[in-house]
Order: sequence, then C-alpha cells, then structure tokens
Amino acid sequence: MNIAIGSDHGGFALKELLIKVLTERGETVADVGCFSAVSSDYPDFAEAVCRAVLDGTAERGILICGTGIGMAMAANRHRGIRAALCHDEYTARLSREHNNANVLCLGARVIGPGVAEGIVTVWLRAGFDGGRHCLRVAKFSN
Repeated sequence: MNIAIGSDHGGFALKELLIKVLTERGETVADVGCFSAVSSDYPDFAEAVCRAVLDGTAERGILICGTGIGMAMAANRHRGIRAALCHDEYTARLSREHNNANVLCLGARVIGPGVAEGIVTVWLRAGFDGGRHCLRVAKFSN
C-alpha cells in the first residue's frame, strides 16, 4: 500500500518510528515532512498528505502532531478527505469500517509508540463495511 505520512515538530519522532515500522513491513511510504524537531506549522503537512491522497499518489495518509487535533481539523477541510483522530485500536478499526477514513490522525503526546503502532496496523488492515454506512458517509463526502 502507498501511504503518505506527515507531521509537525510535535509528531516528528513518532513519524520517524512509524516510517521505519511501515517500511520494514514492505509498505511504500512517502514522507512529506517535517524533517526535524524544529518548530513547524501542522497545516502545511496536512495539506501535503491530503493532496497525495486526493490525487491518488497515496492510497491512505497518516498525520501526526502533539494531540492529533490540529491535524484532523486541517485535513478535514479538504473535500474528499475523511480524517479520523484515533487513540486506540477500536476507534481505528471503526473509523475504517463505518466511516471509510482515508487519513489517520495521531497525537504523539497522547499515545505511546507501541499504541501508535497497533493503531496503524489495525487501521491499515481494516476495510470499509459499506452497506448502511454508504449513505451516511456520502452525506459528508460530497
């Protein structure tokens, strides 16, 4: 799977760890930045990940900041993006199965690396259930 990943300075260390994990699993990962822990603006990286998902360069995107809240807000302003802020594997799975989330947002200062790895694993493996969820997702996707 092609995955675009981005973070601000608050999510930089977790982004680097997840890139290593995903690459070792054989995923194709496009790192859109940031590239250091120097203060940066999260909307810039949300824009880059969303652009990659929307133009088909990436099948899914992952965004990381301190809490994940700013990234989710910045990502969800893009028509066609369904960004979900997840703190556990259950919400990650349901964000895919019920909401067809195409961008995962994580808070590096809220969850630890092990939890983050579990969330990403579940989120990438889960599929959209369709059915009764299609109409609901369509109401906020157009």
